[in-house]
Amino acid sequence: MQDASTLLAAALPPRRPTARFMLSHPAHVFALGFGSGLAPVAPGTFGTLWARFAYTGAAGWLSPAALGWVVVLSLPLGWWACTVTARNMGVADPSSIVWDEILCFWIILALVLPAGWGDQLAAFLLFRFFDAVKPGPIAWVDRHFKAFGWRGGFGILADDRLPPSARCW
Repeated sequence: MQDASTLLAAALPPRRPTARFMLSHPAHVFALGFGSGLAPVAPGTFGTLWARFAYTGAAGWLSPAALGWVVVLSLPLGWWACTVTARNMGVADPSSIVWDEILCFWIILALVLPAGWGDQLAAFLLFRFFDAVKPGPIAWVDRHFKAFGWRGGFGILADDRLPPSARCW
């Protein structure tokens, strides 16, 4: 059963996010990647770039264990933020929600760092390719979890969080 706010979101016309919209709720700030999702073109790419710079910046201040906790705690935070923001925008999986790219690329960086610029660039390009193409089970998750509510928030995150072996189908 859906709650009234979810039914209302599905009935309203979609909202284009703005800086004002982003700042109107803490969930929007996270889901829109602290503004990187507001890019007029390729917001997922801008979100991934933001993820790279935020992670490497934090790596200078935090231990690997602390970074791991940031990533782990970002999953439920992101689920909540994506759920609320998609509902408030009236779009099941808006491209401006980039928390999924941020979280997944942080996981990739945790696995590849310390790596040189070439390896980081390769990781970035491969991630963006698979995120855009959505092969195999990623496309299935993307289709079956497009909805409002907690299921939709999970779907927004899950299509980027499948293991790399599943992405290669």
